[in-house]
Amino acid sequence: MALFTKKYIIDADNSLSYGQASSNFKKVLKLLGIAPPIIKRTAIAMYEAEINTIIHGGGGTAQVVIEDDHIKIMFEDHGPGIADIEQAMQVGYSTASHKVREMGFGAGLGLPNIQKNVSELKIDSTPGKGTKVTIRIAL
Repeated sequence: MALFTKKYIIDADNSLSYGQASSNFKKVLKLLGIAPPIIKRTAIAMYEAEINTIIHGGGGTAQVVIEDDHIKIMFEDHGPGIADIEQAMQVGYSTASHKVREMGFGAGLGLPNIQKNVSELKIDSTPGKGTKVTIRIAL
């Protein structure tokens, strides 16, 4: 049974909102008394996935669920998808545009940083149809 659930809209058109969903969820975790190391890992993973949803997926949604023994976060976009997930997981690999890189994003660290901070990472992607990233963090 879910103890908490919330859906966030990830708006790629509003650069002032970048990171807002992960920041908001971090506050929720603090209010719920979640251990600081888990909050830190969750915030890092969620931020990286949120930014990827914006810069690679053109925006989308994030659904967060807190259960008795884990936190689950599901990101979904309708962007171009990931042609080669194994390659995308390599540190430094990026398909970010020059504009995105000028903004300080797109260094190819997002997916590897997510992987380092979660208990489980699942990526489902179909080129031309979008990507779904599911993160699970044990409590």
